[in-house]
Amino acid sequence: MKIKKSYTSTLLAFVCNLTMVYLVYGICRLAYLFENWSVLSAGFDTLSFWEVFKGCWMFDTSAILYTNALYAVMMLFPFHFKETNFWQSVAKWVFVVVNTICIVANLVDVVYFQYTGRRTTSSVFSEFSHESNLAGVFGVELLHHWYLVLLGLLLIAVLIFLYVKPKGKLTLKGWKSYLIYYTIHLLCFGLYIPITICGMRGGATTAVRPITISNANQYVNRPAEAALILNTPFSLIRTINKNVFVDPNYFTREELATIYNPVHTPSDSHTLRKKNVVVLILESFGREYIGAYNNQLDNGHYKGYTPFVDSLILHSVTYDYTFGNGRKSVDGMPSILSSIPRFIEPFFLTPASLNEVSGLAGELRKAGYYSAFFHGAENGSMGFEAFAHATGYQDYFGRTEYNQDKRFGGDKDFDGMWAIWDEEFLQFYALKMSEMQEPFITTVFTASSHHPYVVPERYRDIYKDEPGDDNIMHKCIRYSDHALQLFFETASRQPWYENTLFVLTADHTNLSSRQEYQTEMGLVSVPLVFFDPSGELKPERRAGIAQHIDIMPTILNYLGYDQPYMAFGIDLFNTPVEQTWLVGHNNGIYFYAKGDYVILFTEGGTLKAIYNFKEDWYMKNNLLGKLGDIEQQMERELKAIIQSYMERMIEDQLVIH
Repeated sequence: MKIKKSYTSTLLAFVCNLTMVYLVYGICRLAYLFENWSVLSAGFDTLSFWEVFKGCWMFDTSAILYTNALYAVMMLFPFHFKETNFWQSVAKWVFVVVNTICIVANLVDVVYFQYTGRRTTSSVFSEFSHESNLAGVFGVELLHHWYLVLLGLLLIAVLIFLYVKPKGKLTLKGWKSYLIYYTIHLLCFGLYIPITICGMRGGATTAVRPITISNANQYVNRPAEAALILNTPFSLIRTINKNVFVDPNYFTREELATIYNPVHTPSDSHTLRKKNVVVLILESFGREYIGAYNNQLDNGHYKGYTPFVDSLILHSVTYDYTFGNGRKSVDGMPSILSSIPRFIEPFFLTPASLNEVSGLAGELRKAGYYSAFFHGAENGSMGFEAFAHATGYQDYFGRTEYNQDKRFGGDKDFDGMWAIWDEEFLQFYALKMSEMQEPFITTVFTASSHHPYVVPERYRDIYKDEPGDDNIMHKCIRYSDHALQLFFETASRQPWYENTLFVLTADHTNLSSRQEYQTEMGLVSVPLVFFDPSGELKPERRAGIAQHIDIMPTILNYLGYDQPYMAFGIDLFNTPVEQTWLVGHNNGIYFYAKGDYVILFTEGGTLKAIYNFKEDWYMKNNLLGKLGDIEQQMERELKAIIQSYMERMIEDQLVIH
């Protein structure tokens, strides 16, 4: 018995299949939520279900229409040859392959969110373009998150086996049947085009601009929650070739100079002290892990996992609130070494990375300093070598140089995934500095406190997962803390030690066990420690804010550097604690903290919220409109910082000549 296909069976099949994709996206979003529940659920009690649903629907619609555009054309194109079995089979596999890629992207981001706090953007391809070990990384994560692999396979099977394919054979006889068929399909195709454009843009009115990542914030209260509204295909599509530098023109040049100026001009009385500078960037060493910063936790019984860093802080200068300016290693490098915060996208993954740029090494080189950068990974990894040379470092010591040093074990000390183990590489670092001519500035970027969360075999019975402790980072932190202690023991016996300023921080945070560190500001809370063994710097815990971009101007002014330079941060040692501040960007929202308050400000130029973060760390009580001059002044200052940043990136003005 022959089954005759109706004139509209292809159209109905198309609608059914797109509906299935919506359901698949919804399931991926639920996986995203449950896997990251501790961060994303913190403010659920203040969210509107229907607003969240509306936002999810809008962003999913945009992504689905973008990614299924070819499939739509194949199914709706108003020619009857598309009704053949061959054409429909090709259309099915276009549909399956494209949406399989979207499923994989969404589920991979379920795991990656815990490291970045946001949906993945197109810059990820540049970020990892130099890595040769990604297959191993993904392999380990597949094993750790096998349930997400099963979910992905199940969803792909749903696409394949529940795909609705038009049944039967369409027979067109006579001009009337052709007229009916082509009239229906031309109308549907004609209607689909404006519907698609509106769906991709996120609205139908002329006032609507194409939606971007930042639009997700109108449906939530906190930037971290915007990741739940978004989906990864949309985030990738919307950031391809995106111009991240747009001058908002909030102020005239004259007005801007009176509000904020990143040019630092030392006084004539500055006299350079040729102290060495050692900057230690500890991989993923979040403030949460450090007992000395967390005396208030567990009724004063929280010990943390860093006995050595705790002891070092007692002899150093640090601050009550210490932060990074991003969530990735590629954010930390420019912030720490060149005083450039991360706005929109990581600086050296943008076209502005080709600008002339300086930093600690470049400035001190003018004063006769030798400079070197150390990172125990494969040379070129993460783009660190290129950035180090661009900012003035004369030499780079990586895994290649370590293997050439006969005093050490070469590749026997490789961790099998990323880099040389911290203990051995930090010893190499300490001894290499003894071969340098003083004064010098060096930086080391450690690697062991990182995925895949393992320690050397000889330490596995010492630094191991403790009963009841579900955070696999803790054993790595304990090991890296021990490696740091051994480094300082070796360094203290070197001739250059007493004449050196040590600065210790982390590139970003990592896996968190504490709610206090799963808030907007908690997610960027890293240590920031200044230690001078000569005793010239009085140990002190100061009641202010310190951030990565403050490191460069603080060091240069401490040394008495006498040349003008460009840095977006401030000199912490000569700024009253009530005037210290933090700036950052996440999921389309700028945040700016100063004094007791933090404001959230959209990329579109709207003040979204203001909180007293010292009393309301979880940001539940929005004080917008209640603080008058305070919020107006903070908004004015943030606008000036943003405009100055954008203008200098666009005009290539990151160096003072």
